[in-house]
Amino acid sequence: MSFSLPDLPYAHDALAPYMSRETLEYHHDKHHLAYVNTGNNLLKGSEWEGKSLEEVVKGSYGKNQGLFNNAGQHYNHLHFWKWMKPNGGGDKLPGKLEKAITADLGSLAKAKEDFIQAGVTQFGSGWAWLAVKDGKITVMKTPNGESPLVHGAVPILGADVWEHSYYIDYRNRRPDYLKAFVDHLVNWDYVAELYEAASK
Repeated sequence: MSFSLPDLPYAHDALAPYMSRETLEYHHDKHHLAYVNTGNNLLKGSEWEGKSLEEVVKGSYGKNQGLFNNAGQHYNHLHFWKWMKPNGGGDKLPGKLEKAITADLGSLAKAKEDFIQAGVTQFGSGWAWLAVKDGKITVMKTPNGESPLVHGAVPILGADVWEHSYYIDYRNRRPDYLKAFVDHLVNWDYVAELYEAASK
């Protein structure tokens, strides 16, 4: 099963002004495409050829760094585009998800704050996450292309804090990017869908 680049679920300029057309043209059309192409080359002839993306990510972790880096980033980005939508963010969450966030993390406001903090304090490149681990929602951060998937958890929301995700629009102001992501971009319906699946 080879990797392929999905179309964005919205136009390149649909997330402006919080994420510009130029950022999406570079991030989706060039960076994500490079993970797909490099990943496919490294997948050929490997023991993971023909396996599902999740199996490739989990299986290559700690065993085949090159393949893992590209498969991991492909997995993360497949979700990243769906974790955003025009007029996203805000405090209107599907009921079950909001209840779970409040129960597990204290409140939605605290969850957002901790999520932003995770992204701000991830040194270098990486990701901030909400993930389901042992039945509870938790905040995590990972370096490079790692995700909660390789740490025994299921990601339900991720923010890319690699510089290519925000540098064109925010320069070095990573906290401003993360605040805009949470306040204006998050697709809470998709987060709720993943939460439902992870809770089964």
